[in-house]
Amino acid sequence: MLRIVIGTAGHIDHGKTSLVRALTGIDTDRLREEQRRGITIELGFAHLALGAGAVAGIVDVPGHERFVKAMAAGAAGIDLVVLVVALDEGVMPQTREHLDICRLLGVPRGLVALTKGDLAQELGAEWSELLRADIAEACQGTFLEGAPVLQVSAKSGDGLDALRRELERLAAQTPERPTDGPAYLPIDRAFSLKGFGTVATGTLLSGSIAAGAELDLIPGGQQRLRVRTVQVHGAEVERALAGQRTALNLPGVEAGQLSRGMVAVGAGAVAPTQMIDVELDLLAAAPRPLKDRSKLLLHLGTAQAPATVALIGGKRLEPAGHAFAQLRLGEPVAALPGQRFILRGFHALPGRGHTVAGGRILSIHPRKRRGRRPEASRGFGELTGAEPAPRIAYLLEEAGYRGLTAPELFERTALPERQLARALEVMSSRGEAILFDKEKRAYLSPVAMGSLARRALLAVRAHHTADTLSTGLSREELRRRLGESLDLRLYARLLSSLVEKGELELDGEVVREKGRRAASSESDGKLKDELARALNEAGLTPPYIDDLPKLLGAPQAKVASAVKLLEKQGTLVRVNQELYFDAAAVAGLRERLVGFLREHERITTQQFKELVGATRKYTIPLGEYFDREKVTLRVGEARILRGSLR
Repeated sequence: MLRIVIGTAGHIDHGKTSLVRALTGIDTDRLREEQRRGITIELGFAHLALGAGAVAGIVDVPGHERFVKAMAAGAAGIDLVVLVVALDEGVMPQTREHLDICRLLGVPRGLVALTKGDLAQELGAEWSELLRADIAEACQGTFLEGAPVLQVSAKSGDGLDALRRELERLAAQTPERPTDGPAYLPIDRAFSLKGFGTVATGTLLSGSIAAGAELDLIPGGQQRLRVRTVQVHGAEVERALAGQRTALNLPGVEAGQLSRGMVAVGAGAVAPTQMIDVELDLLAAAPRPLKDRSKLLLHLGTAQAPATVALIGGKRLEPAGHAFAQLRLGEPVAALPGQRFILRGFHALPGRGHTVAGGRILSIHPRKRRGRRPEASRGFGELTGAEPAPRIAYLLEEAGYRGLTAPELFERTALPERQLARALEVMSSRGEAILFDKEKRAYLSPVAMGSLARRALLAVRAHHTADTLSTGLSREELRRRLGESLDLRLYARLLSSLVEKGELELDGEVVREKGRRAASSESDGKLKDELARALNEAGLTPPYIDDLPKLLGAPQAKVASAVKLLEKQGTLVRVNQELYFDAAAVAGLRERLVGFLREHERITTQQFKELVGATRKYTIPLGEYFDREKVTLRVGEARILRGSLR
């Protein structure tokens, strides 16, 4: 089934709604106020059979300048446009603005319908020729230049068959939207139906939505919603596809909680943003250049948000000019790369309305760019290119040490899932993207991995330089120096890579340079010997570690290094953070303790104190140490041997 949406455009009272009614039999003016005043205020919707079983959705837009917001919302999802020009009035200001909007939104094709054709004889052939010349001038340089101009009459029906045939021809040339991108449905209408509950409608711009699917609403904060049923052109379907006018039955939410401007997206698939990178076109009709930091209104899908336009690489954009820019928004929006938008000003252009610019989204979660710095324009070449690999590489580089998962790349590229998966597979095989977490499908830029590797090597070397007695840096301390938020699997991959390259080596939990050993000077060796001798002489009553520097007359850092080295060599035993004991003294105590317990089965605190021959300052830490070492088990105020030692 052909998936296509046709939109009307044109000045107020030029017969758009009458033409849709004549083509489809559906009156899109559903509001009482519209019917009373005879003008379209809100978006109207119909569907048109195009032959061979194909059905197109039709969006009928208001023509009055006051309702351009609604017009832009409707035009955001159309595939081809019928520009309506009344035979008795010709090209008017809203004709030109609607044409500008359609061009800026990237509508690729369409035709011109000369309505009120029943007045042709009365107006005369000369008027008709002048009017066609006026239309040709208005369409010059746009996608409608050279497009068919068909005279029709909704009143008599003349020309309707020719119009249908031309719509069928244009529809057959229209490429269908991809159905395997992120699900993205801008809501243009929400209402409640008795017996059904809340219904939200819109043109599905990307992906697909099936009955039972879970959706998020952006912006909002509402709970995650589950779709009960899906309809396309009034008929229930299992799944709606991109390019179709879609109605969703959403239980669990009131119609009043939904509004135009919200977007229904696949659960967790799209995150709101308040900053987007874009390529921008300023209309040739703009009376003055667009200045950097100009305040305009962004129209994106059905949403509207205040925007500050930060131009990249220049202070202003001349009329008819093209530039890169960053839009900083006053409200969060849901956006997709490649999506089209328009910008409207607060003052009307002469004879055209308020629309001044528009363009295409390049990046939806960018870093803040400083427009006049040389590096501000970095990455735009990759983002505008057709090939996916350079875009993916740039996005990974921008993500830094955090990297990006495949679902995050799916959102940030809007590439079809299969195309994205294939691109990542090829890039991984070439070393252009590093898969560091298979479970999360998380990737890192090789630039970020190289930077991490350099920082790790520098940290290890700095440690060896500062502490010559140390055998290396603990794995956890090295990770802390690289950043405690560093992903654990990425850290493991980093260490593994550096070990494979022969730049680092691992010894249990210690990381050191390849071939590096503790390189003590003569004075350092003397300090180590003095420390070992002092603790050996102290036996089971050693000084606290904080007292050792004063006792030995050495810097605290040097003493701490010597303590750790002697512990690693097995000369000292760490009982707690404050006390290190001579290993031989602790081994002798352990032997006496086990012998006592085998003879007496249990030992009280007082008996253990007598066995140690020291005060509680030492006996309590030693008792807890033997408990941790699974030599003893505390039972009340006494201790017994663990089962394996009995």
